[in-house]
Amino acid sequence: MATPDDSRERVLAAATRLFAERGYDGTTTREIGKASGLNIATVAYHVGSKAELYREVMRRAYTREMAALTDAVGELAAAGDLVAGARLLVGRYLDFCLANPEIPALWMRRWLADAAEVGEPEAEYAWPLAGLVLEAFSARGRDVQMALWTVTWSIHGFCRGGIIEPDGRRHGPGDQATVDRYRAHLDTLVTALLTETP
Repeated sequence: MATPDDSRERVLAAATRLFAERGYDGTTTREIGKASGLNIATVAYHVGSKAELYREVMRRAYTREMAALTDAVGELAAAGDLVAGARLLVGRYLDFCLANPEIPALWMRRWLADAAEVGEPEAEYAWPLAGLVLEAFSARGRDVQMALWTVTWSIHGFCRGGIIEPDGRRHGPGDQATVDRYRAHLDTLVTALLTETP
């Protein structure tokens, strides 16, 4: 017999998957209930409104992302060399996004104007994540904020859509050769962003 905690976890898992696949605006609570095997009243009982459910999904994504980035920033500090440390940090973030594809999907949908009426996730979750990384690169004489967003959008885009080859075929996270090629490109990009003359 399912416990209330089990039911809540089923709702959150279903909502995370559906919000990542279809976005907040493209997902109904009825669909979340169906995907979790629960009725709409049970969904509301465990998580409240659709907006409250979305906030919890984003909070959980943030918690996992913050843990991964905190570890990676610690490695950055230990690296000594700024560029080598940044490449390590970016590589760790790519690994995290590849292992947790729903998280870049949630953010990409969000940044493409999904869930516009739920205004808190950027202030509560995106900026603390960005701030952690920006603080590690403070006083470096570059527009590190723009570099951060450039790399973040690139990683999220790759994790969601991969790359399209000239023959029109899409290659992405499921193709190790493409991942390796993209990882090498990221190393080149990060090096250029941090060493070019401003």
